[in-house]
Amino acid sequence: MKLLAAITLLWALSAGPTLCNAQEQAGTKGQTPEFARYTVTDLGALGGTYSYGYGINNAGVVSGGAATQAQTDGVSQTAFLWDRDHFFNLGTLDGVACPDCSSEAGGPNAKGESPILSETSEPAYMGEDFCGFGTHRQCLGAIWKNGKMTALSTLRGGQNGQAYWTNDRGQVVGFAENGTIDPTCASSVPFQVLRFEAVIWEPNGDVHELHPLKGDTVGFAFGINDKGEAVGATGVCSNTSLPPVHPAGAHAVLWEKDGTPTDLGSLAGLAPNVAGSINNLGQVVGTSPFSDGTIHTFLWTRTAGMQDIGTFPGAVVTVAPCCHTINGKGQVAGFSIDAVGNMRAFLWRNGVMSDLNALVPDSPLYLLAASSINDAGEIAGYGVNSDGDVHAFLATPRKCVDSAESLLHASQGPKFLPENVRELVLQRLGFGRFGVGFIGPH
Repeated sequence: MKLLAAITLLWALSAGPTLCNAQEQAGTKGQTPEFARYTVTDLGALGGTYSYGYGINNAGVVSGGAATQAQTDGVSQTAFLWDRDHFFNLGTLDGVACPDCSSEAGGPNAKGESPILSETSEPAYMGEDFCGFGTHRQCLGAIWKNGKMTALSTLRGGQNGQAYWTNDRGQVVGFAENGTIDPTCASSVPFQVLRFEAVIWEPNGDVHELHPLKGDTVGFAFGINDKGEAVGATGVCSNTSLPPVHPAGAHAVLWEKDGTPTDLGSLAGLAPNVAGSINNLGQVVGTSPFSDGTIHTFLWTRTAGMQDIGTFPGAVVTVAPCCHTINGKGQVAGFSIDAVGNMRAFLWRNGVMSDLNALVPDSPLYLLAASSINDAGEIAGYGVNSDGDVHAFLATPRKCVDSAESLLHASQGPKFLPENVRELVLQRLGFGRFGVGFIGPH
């Protein structure tokens, strides 16, 4: 099923600089050259018409969710890994026993291990919809490892979990129900019954709670670095709902290696504040609101605290989504949304935010969202093609470009995305009729 009516991409010639000398190719302090262009690869799907790229490792392996031929609503999808032009269908936990179950893949780490969010064939506990696919099935975190998918344990008394990212040590972060019934959960989402906590699953399968800040009762963990430092958010069940992840009153949190939570604060003293990604230097990115109602992306460091990285003119939401949108060079990837719901991917580097579309010669896609960036500057995300289908992409830096290459200017992207796509994508990501939520892959 087509997600959009056909969109005509507008192109213009750019007389940008030629980046073929050694100094420009080297960049500044080893970073990607300031004027580097990108080559975009359309990753396709799994027999259906849409796909979403959620993660990328340093080897360029991309993870995400893609539609099979039977998945047509823009939300249901199946976990995949993409590696050097090969698309691998990871399936779901129950496989052929649940042919219409959905799953999504986060990560992956250097070993190609990938965390999975998967439905099972079991009905959800008391009608919950923890995965957010609208099917009210049990939802479990899982790990794709050694060629097979294995469910991750839940907390005592809990029925559901979600897994988001894994580090090179094999630790997986996410969140899981803890078995505590909380009637206030239903004030945000009618189907949620139990509280949930941020967790780390160890390589041996053991699960450890990451306790919330004092006064909070529930939590989400989204990102983890190779030191075992994790980031996410905590709040109370009445204002941090599932699904989708919507921490309306949440506090951005960094959990130290020993599990101690630290409140990262806010840009303007307002909520919600959500930490989505952390690199090995301990730099954190996430989202924080302003008094004018706009949402900004922040960069947090131990020395400087929380700083605003800026926005595009007219943007109402600027998000570096979970779970690995800051690389080891401090480059940040994400997307912005304007007042009518149109999206565009961004890249922030050396203190400058750029529309990623303006750095792409002859792209097969208009890039809606950048979801993950690795240390080589390769970016995974999703965009829309000329047939109106949303596809996962890989954007690869090019260090030498022809000044006569055709570039899509930042001001010349699709002006009006059809409403059906806006609703499907934005509601799935937490931006819909229910207000602004956190943008995560699941």
